[in-house]
Amino acid sequence: MKICIVTANYYPEISTQLIKGASNILQKNGIKNYKSISSPGIFELPVIISRNIKKYDAFIALGCVIKGETPHFNYISRAVTNAIMDLSTKYKKPIGNGIITCLDKKQAAIRANIFKKDKGGEAATAALTVLGILKK
Repeated sequence: MKICIVTANYYPEISTQLIKGASNILQKNGIKNYKSISSPGIFELPVIISRNIKKYDAFIALGCVIKGETPHFNYISRAVTNAIMDLSTKYKKPIGNGIITCLDKKQAAIRANIFKKDKGGEAATAALTVLGILKK
């Protein structure tokens, strides 16, 4: 089973926690060899996944968008979510969506923390669960 974690590192303190959560779930499920690819931001995640879609059985998309003073937050979040869903359905490959959308960094830290919300772990669990269903 080949898994790829694709992470937006715009907020490195948040993405580090998301990666830890996803990695923990992969390792607990016996997946030790997985690839990790970094991205400057979430907007670039779909193109990275698209370029690698045939190389992996599943992807885990990680990152964080924090709402600012303009509607940019809404456009970026929606565009990336739609692009990831389109890739997943077009290629019939699971892509765990661990892109957190938050109002501030405090909220993001709680959602990313492996001892609190662990959204990276949730995204990995979702990808592995769907991959299990697709392999049957």
